[in-house]
Amino acid sequence: MSAAPSDPHPSADLKPAGYLEIEHTADWELAIWAPDFPALLEQAARGMYALAGARLQPTPLIRRTLELQAEDAESLLVSFLSELLYWVEQDNLAFDQFQLSLDGFHLRASLSGAQVNGWEKEIKAVTFHNLQVRQTDQGFQVNIVFDV
Repeated sequence: MSAAPSDPHPSADLKPAGYLEIEHTADWELAIWAPDFPALLEQAARGMYALAGARLQPTPLIRRTLELQAEDAESLLVSFLSELLYWVEQDNLAFDQFQLSLDGFHLRASLSGAQVNGWEKEIKAVTFHNLQVRQTDQGFQVNIVFDV
């Protein structure tokens, strides 16, 4: 990535979607951006898995579906990532393929992934700390803080 880790908002010259770890005193923080909200959710999931150092087994492929309803974008983002963390904790399962569709703040997700071979770091929870999904000329941006 071309943005400096201390830059809380990625510049327009980066890829149209992605994530970047931001230095944080006690927890972990990611800056995430994407052209639309479903892509922002996907990048948030990919960033969370990358932050934890998740390594997926190559096979077998495991599919799951998920439906969530929320009051706003921030609640939907936290609910989505929290559900993914639940599957990690309960089933040792993570995902690397995402088909996401939204109707307002109602999310339908088809996910494909695998059992996790290993984790480098544990994420305990997704927080609402300073959470604000922002729509810009380039798409959507958010900074997410994870409790570790």
